[in-house]
Amino acid sequence: MALTLITGGTRGIGAAIAQRLAADGHDLVLGYRADEERAAATVEAVRSAGVRCEAIRADLTADDGIEALFDGLPGRLTGVVNNAGATYRYASLVETPVEEVRRTVEVNLTAPLLVARAAVRAMSTAYGGAGGVLVSVSSGAATLGSPGEYVHYAAAKAGVDAFTKGLGLEVAGQGIRVVGVAPGLVATELHAATGDPDRVERMAAAIPLGRAAEAAEIAAAVAWLMSDDAGYVTATTLRVAGGR
Repeated sequence: MALTLITGGTRGIGAAIAQRLAADGHDLVLGYRADEERAAATVEAVRSAGVRCEAIRADLTADDGIEALFDGLPGRLTGVVNNAGATYRYASLVETPVEEVRRTVEVNLTAPLLVARAAVRAMSTAYGGAGGVLVSVSSGAATLGSPGEYVHYAAAKAGVDAFTKGLGLEVAGQGIRVVGVAPGLVATELHAATGDPDRVERMAAAIPLGRAAEAAEIAAAVAWLMSDDAGYVTATTLRVAGGR
C-alpha cells in the first residue's frame, strides 16, 4: 500500500490537506501530538472518502518521536506533507521568553528538518524507496519578518524555505521532488489559541485580495504540488498569500 504521511494532520490546515488528498485518492497516515479525540474524528471523516487512514501519535520534538512515527507506517511511503508547527503568542522578540523562542524554533524548523531527513530515507531510490514528493508547509511570514508578532517564528519558517531549496537540489536525482507551500493569513483556530481571536478580521484589510485564506485553499495548493501535474516542479516554495 502506497501511503502519504501528514504531520500535524488532524486539525486546521493539516486536516484540510487530509480531506483534499483523500478526495484525490491518497491513503493516509496522520501524525498528531496529543488530541486523541480530534485525531479519531479526522480519521473517520477521511475514511468517508473511501480511502484508508489511520493516526499515529508522536511528539516530533522528542528524541525518538520521528523514528517512532516513521517506524509505525503500515505501508510504503510515497508522499510526506511536513505540516506540523505552532505559534504560542503574538509579541515582540524582546518580550518573548527565551524558552519560548527555543521551543518555537524546535517545533517549526528542527522537527520539520528531521522529518524531511526521515522522508528522504523512506522514499529515496538511493535507499531502496519508490520515490515520491515531500511538501513542507512554510509561511508567508518567512519573507515578511512579522515584526511585533513573532519574528522567531518567521525566522524558523525562513529556514524551512531554505532546506526546501537545498534538499530539493540534493535529492533531485533520487526520485523525490521537494517543494513548499507558504500560506499567508488563514482562517483557522490558531489565532484564538494564541490569544488573538479577532486577528483574521483585523488583518484582512492589509491583504490585496481583502480576506484571509480558507484552509481548503492551502490544501488545494498542496494537492497540486503532490500531483503529476506538478511533475517538473521541485526545490521551490509556492506562496499562497493573497498577494501579500
